Amino acid sequence: MYPLFKLSWPSLLSFSFGAICNWGGARLLTSRLRCASTRQGWLARTLAPPTLYLYRHPNFPHGGAVLLVLLAIWTAGSIGQAQITPTNQWVIPFDRGDSSPAVGADGMIYLGSFGQNLWAVAPNGVPRWQFKTGSEIKSSPAVGADGTIYFGCRDRKFYAVTPEGKKKWAFATGAWVDSSPALGRDGTIYFGSWDKHFYALNPDGSLKWQFETGGEIDSSPAVGADETIYFGSHDKKLYALAPDGQKRWEYATGGQIISSPALNGAGVIYFTSVDGFCYALNADGSLRWRLKTGGATESSPVIGSDGTVYVGVNIFLWTITPEGTKRAERNMIDRVRASPTVIEDNLVYVLLGYDALVALDADQHVVWSLLLDAPSLASPGIGADGSLYVVCRNDHFCALDTRRPLARTPWPKFRANARNTGHVNATSP
Repeated sequence: MYPLFKLSWPSLLSFSFGAICNWGGARLLTSRLRCASTRQGWLARTLAPPTLYLYRHPNFPHGGAVLLVLLAIWTAGSIGQAQITPTNQWVIPFDRGDSSPAVGADGMIYLGSFGQNLWAVAPNGVPRWQFKTGSEIKSSPAVGADGTIYFGCRDRKFYAVTPEGKKKWAFATGAWVDSSPALGRDGTIYFGSWDKHFYALNPDGSLKWQFETGGEIDSSPAVGADETIYFGSHDKKLYALAPDGQKRWEYATGGQIISSPALNGAGVIYFTSVDGFCYALNADGSLRWRLKTGGATESSPVIGSDGTVYVGVNIFLWTITPEGTKRAERNMIDRVRASPTVIEDNLVYVLLGYDALVALDADQHVVWSLLLDAPSLASPGIGADGSLYVVCRNDHFCALDTRRPLARTPWPKFRANARNTGHVNATSP
């Protein structure tokens, strides 16, 4: 993939709103470009002038066709660290979806789609296989130590698939399975269902135990260092279960819990509720602190290297101290529904509701921003080499060469680590 040409700030402004350019047989909508300098004006004010890159995709049937991979790339001025400008590695057609990519130990990328498929994509962008299910997949896959891929589906089943794309087994529940699985150290697989039950399965797919709650479960579980399992429910409670399925405690909030907990590795559990509060609980279930945010989004907390908690609050990104004090908030213009992702040096990626992926530094200055034009709740996937995997341009999936690996924290991203195991990290992701 090579850039054919780029448009600088003056030429960008010369595009008329809603115009369509034709070049080499490709029709490119430019209405988004005017949007970049108006509705997203805060970016233009914060950053250096944007640059538009146009790319030719080698697999297009018409040699002259151009694929607009990234609508606009902004780069920051001097912000006290090396400037980062992500470049495009590859882009492939995709079915769309809200499933956050998981990256296996071999670099293979897995994600579900609304097209009823689990996708496996090689690190070079070549699709390896698609596994067909009976309905759309909102659950984010987790990759086991042996390479098995686990995920839930809206066909009411939970699946285990081999690295070759063959079904190992399927476990039937009574309703949708949007909850993303967590993996215990002994290989036990944990997940919730809209049938109000929380399940623990053995590696062979047999039922180990199930736990009934008073509401639907789409919150994804988190497993602590002592193998305690934490998850929320629509019955407004956060639960802590022992590995044998016995309830250790429950904590009642004032609203449904649709986000997923984050663990700091020292016994503290962070989560949000649609009652508009962010909570921190101790390992025994007692309240450590409660902070009113007014937020009611699906964004789940993540943790930075200094213990800072990052969470989306409506159209803001909040940073919260480990003691429960709001340190700062950043107006992101659009809703922050996906979980932030913390990269080394406390760089934070924030996916906005319908428009952009934004990188912020520790002082919440914008380092770069990409207009993706891809409505998705899926947090990006991060490879070991720092490659960033994200849904873009509605029906495409792309890799960006950001050269920044995950931060070495107990919970730097949704599902804790690159494999999406939902298990707290001991020292590094």
